[in-house]
Amino acid sequence: MLYLFQQILNGLHMSALYALLAFGYALTNGVVRRTNLAYGALFAFSGQTMILVAVFGWYALWLTLPATVALGILAGFAYAALVSAVLARNVFAPLAIRTPNAVVVATLGVALMLMEIGRIAAETRDFWLPPLLARPVVFASQGGFRATLTVMQLVNCGVILAVLVSATIALAQSRFGRRWRAVCDDPKAAAMCGVDVPAVFRRAILAGGLAAALAGILTGLHFGNVSFGTGLVFGLKILFVTAVGGYDSPPRAAAGAAVFGMAESLWSGYFPIEWRDAAVFLGLVALLVLRPGNEETRTARP
Repeated sequence: MLYLFQQILNGLHMSALYALLAFGYALTNGVVRRTNLAYGALFAFSGQTMILVAVFGWYALWLTLPATVALGILAGFAYAALVSAVLARNVFAPLAIRTPNAVVVATLGVALMLMEIGRIAAETRDFWLPPLLARPVVFASQGGFRATLTVMQLVNCGVILAVLVSATIALAQSRFGRRWRAVCDDPKAAAMCGVDVPAVFRRAILAGGLAAALAGILTGLHFGNVSFGTGLVFGLKILFVTAVGGYDSPPRAAAGAAVFGMAESLWSGYFPIEWRDAAVFLGLVALLVLRPGNEETRTARP
């Protein structure tokens, strides 16, 4: 029973990361209305940027560990905001109006570009952060077995919960949230009602990009490294999870992603881990095919 409790604790951390990514992806997809293949790459790029800048601050600037980590976090958010702004203005805005299906190909190109930038910046090497806040917090123990989470995992869960709750309230009650829903439903009608559609478009993509950056940075702080292979897998999982949870509701997409993260953790604890990704993707495909109303839910999207 204690072993099951440990797997549930592990699932809480992964569920939080997946929920944050799904919230940001749904926020972006609601206005773009096409698959964004660069989302996972932006997640990995932000985490890797944070690590590279932190390593530079440690070895070149002789900063203390807290200072160099803080510098890395600021750089990760700054580059994510820059990439999101470029995507909004130079990729999504022109293509979403003229040739929407080209968004898929364009974001694939952006993902490859970010991957190459990261590889060149790291000189094809892997850099790792030292263990941060790795002290285990014991929740229960029995017969020498302890159910624990590290302090970093608890900090990640707390930060993500606070961000998701605040973002959900803001989306439900703020002027931007109302305008975002209007643009998602019908951008032309929203424009006729006086909504600044391009501004909502840019802000939604920026907010989604910052959510991906936060997830990438928190992942890097916990694991010590984020690879683009990890970003690709995370991006594909979030694409499917968000499709199941719903593109038109970031909170619902986040809830579905949290359930997915818990299921993935339980599989890792009880079944062969090498089959985990195959099993979860198969389950997501089955849910997409079998769920009620599937034929009426944004069938135009790839």
